[in-house]
Parts: sequence; structure tokens; C-alpha cells
Amino acid sequence: MKVRIRFKKSGPVKFIGHLDTMRFFQKLLRRAGIPVAYSEGFSPHQKMSFAQALGVGVESEGEYFDLELIDNRCDGWSSEKIVASLNSFTVDGIEIADCVKLPEKTKNAMASVFAADYIVTIKKDCLPSFDLEKAIADFNGRDSVKIIKTTKKSERELELKELVYKLSIEENEIFMRLNASSANSVKPVLVMEYLFEENGQEFDPLSLMIKRLDIYDESMNPLSAAGVHF
Repeated sequence: MKVRIRFKKSGPVKFIGHLDTMRFFQKLLRRAGIPVAYSEGFSPHQKMSFAQALGVGVESEGEYFDLELIDNRCDGWSSEKIVASLNSFTVDGIEIADCVKLPEKTKNAMASVFAADYIVTIKKDCLPSFDLEKAIADFNGRDSVKIIKTTKKSERELELKELVYKLSIEENEIFMRLNASSANSVKPVLVMEYLFEENGQEFDPLSLMIKRLDIYDESMNPLSAAGVHF
């Protein structure tokens, strides 16, 4: 049986990287007694896969991983019991929010990722000198915004307008719905960097506080919508 688990990450643990988060959950699953299936071979590992790595320093209300359970040991385990068991052994800052059973042949969490919602807040001592609300309105009013995305291995041109599905601001909170697919993923920092540089101001990524709200598939359904409670 395959299940999809949603969890939240906040507070100091937001500075724990993705690999350490994976290791934490491997230990948490063992402590909670969840009947996890293991791979075969000389180095068996738990059959689990995460939807998408969360950046260091980013909080989240909606992170996901898929987990395969041992079918003949699932009696008595419900969505509610799995959530409660994991939460009884977790640490401050990591909370299990939901667990659903996935239908057969459901795409795994990583392959399902298409978009993500974020809330971005600028620290009070780093507020821009330009009118941020006007800058966002100007962005939304443009037909095309081309930028260069630089990675460790390459540089390539992106049409940013096609990858930012929604961008708005209310008081000092900026809402973004961005492409999060493996081919064209856009991070909030990239959008903010464009807004600052387009308005002639130096950008400091450390000036931002970022929270991911949820992750969506191509139909813009949260990844947890692919399953049912059991």
C-alpha cells in the first residue's frame, strides 16, 4: 500500500537541509513503528520519496513524501493513527498534517509537482525604497519578462511571465504562485531579485522570510488530493 504524507516545517528546523530532513523521517518512521516496506539487496532502504526539496531557511505548511507500507502489516493502521503516531515522536517544528492512501498507478510525489504557493515577507529593516506595490503591478501588466537563470552548471534564458501564475501584495506580504516543475522551477528569490534590480536597487536574499503554503499537480490540486483517507 502506498500513502502520501503531508507535513509542516517551521521555526529553527527550517535551517535543516533536505538530506538531514530525509534522515530524520527515516528514524521517525522506525520510532513510530510504521510498517514501512524496504528495498531488497545488500543495502535495503525505506521505500519513500519526497515531492521536492525545500530550501534551507524556508518554512512550509505543505511538504509531501510518498511511502510504501507492507501490505500484510497494515491492519489496524489508519490515516489518523499514522498521523498521531508520527506526531507523538516528532520534534518541535515538524508536524505531520495528513496521510492519504494513493490509488494504484498514481504518479509519485516528485513527478506530480507542477506549481507551489509562497508567502514572502521582507524584513522591516530591509524594505525597498521603491514602491513595491507599483513594481508588482508593472510586472503583472507586462506581456513578457525575460531573465537569465544561473545555476552551478549553466545559464539559460527564462520567460518569467509564463512561470509566475500569480503575484500580488497585501500590506507587506507578497503572495506568489510559481511553476515548481523539475524542468522550469522558479524560486521566490528569483522573482524578488528581478523586482529589485528592475527598480534599480541592490537585492539581498537574506532580507526575505519565505513560507511555502502548498504544492500542486498539473490540475492545480494539492498533492494530498490524489489520495483518500483510510
